[in-house]
Amino acid sequence: MGFHTISGIRYSLIAVILITSALAVGAQSPVKKAIATDEAPKAIGPYSQAIVANGFVFAAGQIGSDPKTGTLVEGGIEAETEQVLKNIEAVLKAAGSSMKDVVKATVFLADMNDFAKMNAIYGKWMGEPYPARSTVQVARLPRDARIEIEVIAVATQKK
Repeated sequence: MGFHTISGIRYSLIAVILITSALAVGAQSPVKKAIATDEAPKAIGPYSQAIVANGFVFAAGQIGSDPKTGTLVEGGIEAETEQVLKNIEAVLKAAGSSMKDVVKATVFLADMNDFAKMNAIYGKWMGEPYPARSTVQVARLPRDARIEIEVIAVATQKK
């Protein structure tokens, strides 16, 4: 009988440890919150403009669409880049963050020959220390945009 009692206690302790561990992990699991603002173009698919989780803002890619009309701005890569960054700024603001809080950016260009023009405008919007960044040329972007940028930023305010 002694062996079964010790075994039972051992199994009970293991069960308590497993349940406590599961609860602790659940309590630490990231809470994610969707962000939406009318100051940036509405999502055109099953995604959020941004998600805030674990102190970071993960912003979906933005193209140079005017949030009021939904159409791409005219004026080439410079105008599109400016609008993209305005859209990102609006999403970050809605999430309790800002352009100065961006830690990583990914730039998608339809034509790598537009890099220098994009880079000049990007540099005016992003302060030092500049975020880590990747820039790639892609075959095609939504609505035949010339540029799309997605960012990750630190969420500096609770929303």
